[in-house]
Amino acid sequence: MKIGITCHPSAGGSGILATELGIALAERGHKVHFVTLEPPFGLVHFHHNIYSHLVPQISYPLLQRQHGGLTLAAKIADIADEFGIDIWHAHYAIPNAASAIIARSMMAETKRFRVVTTLHGTDITLVGADPSFHRVTRYTMEQSDAVTAVSQWLSEATQREFNLSKPIHTIYNFLDINKYHEGRPHKCHLAPGGEKVIMHISNFRPVKRVTDVVRAFKRVLDRVPARLVMIGDGPEKISAVGVARQLGITDHVRFIGVVENIESILPCAHIVFQPSEHESFGLVPLEAMACGIPVIGTSSGGITEVVEHGQTGYLCEVGEIETMADYAVALLTNQEKAKEMGRKGRERVKNLFAMDEHVKEYENLYEELLA
Repeated sequence: MKIGITCHPSAGGSGILATELGIALAERGHKVHFVTLEPPFGLVHFHHNIYSHLVPQISYPLLQRQHGGLTLAAKIADIADEFGIDIWHAHYAIPNAASAIIARSMMAETKRFRVVTTLHGTDITLVGADPSFHRVTRYTMEQSDAVTAVSQWLSEATQREFNLSKPIHTIYNFLDINKYHEGRPHKCHLAPGGEKVIMHISNFRPVKRVTDVVRAFKRVLDRVPARLVMIGDGPEKISAVGVARQLGITDHVRFIGVVENIESILPCAHIVFQPSEHESFGLVPLEAMACGIPVIGTSSGGITEVVEHGQTGYLCEVGEIETMADYAVALLTNQEKAKEMGRKGRERVKNLFAMDEHVKEYENLYEELLA
């Protein structure tokens, strides 16, 4: 098959998943064409079945704002026409799927491709629920040939919000577990004094509640020698830095920015904190579990389908900083318990979120649409 993919080229979960899916499809012999505003995050190695096309930036003054969806649609149509694309897989309804649908309408009837829209969360819970976007988001999903969501929670939330006339297919996020390894490095440079390492990884948006991470860490630090490693960047970083300074713990907190090969640094962690307002899936917890690291998160959204409370980590209510800290201390002071949770987490990833199985689900869906 000839498959087009549009995604956000950032370090967020949707961009990572879309890139990994494209690479996996290319490995299976499909021709994969990425159309993005910038080179996709994680697409760093040449593959003879992968092509990357960038959307041109318009410099005309009257089109400085809000033209992105139109130029993206034009580029998708150009690539689809030139390479004979069969399936266009858009990650996020707005603007990516909307642009794909506009592009499809510009194609000759004999050249029109099928559109698959994958929902990742904020396109529904934030953008789609905004009254100004509700109608166009619903129209985009109705006009797609198939709609998928990355968790059962997101599928149900979308159906409640939009009352679609078509089914939503739940296809979980996945990862290549062979890239992730159990066991901490003999010496971790993040904790030169042998302290316990608590890690948080996100795009530092308000929904990630990064200040909760810092406040919970302070309570852990009062009882256990520890270091907090904050990976990523975004609008809430300045708030997290401010809270660390306010609490007098800046010497114990390290902000290291975006890390492309996260599997190289994750094994240094003893625990991963993800106290989000909600997660539509939770790719970071999945990556942590693949490395045998317990996760402490919130029982909100799709993360409850990833982390098994009391088995592979702990889930608490949003904002329960004291409870998070108590769970963390319990694990940091009980090495056997933490190790057992880590083992179960990696096993859960193997059993439920293996790459081959879920890539095959997408392949089957494409084949059904083309048939």
